[in-house]
Amino acid sequence: MTMDVKIYHNPACGTSRNTLEMIRNAGIEPTVIEYLKTPPSREELVKMIADAGLSVREAIREKGTPYEELGLANPALTDDQLLDVMLKEPILINRPFVVTPLGTRLSRPSEVVLAILPDTHKGAFAKEDGEKVLDEKGKRIG
Repeated sequence: MTMDVKIYHNPACGTSRNTLEMIRNAGIEPTVIEYLKTPPSREELVKMIADAGLSVREAIREKGTPYEELGLANPALTDDQLLDVMLKEPILINRPFVVTPLGTRLSRPSEVVLAILPDTHKGAFAKEDGEKVLDEKGKRIG
């Protein structure tokens, strides 16, 4: 299927890998942006966060990042200050963000991506940990 889909991906992240494979299971080959190597522009990041219905704080990744060391929990920090740090240290951008014509989501958990993909899944899908997400007909389980 032809559909313009972008995933801001970290190949070291299981959630990001599962999300990428769910997109491919829908018959779509997305544009994969390894955001640690090629971070989004400020404008792109602001738009993704807003389009996903998140606050800047909700888009920050804490686990496995310098979040604590940089004092980012400080409620006095403005969105602009947080965005500056996220762009300087892209590991602080939570992942994976997925952008499709049907919407933008921070795909945590990975099956959140299903809400912005067409119903064109090729069959069953299970996450890397074995959790079944789609049945043999490509329909969501649960």
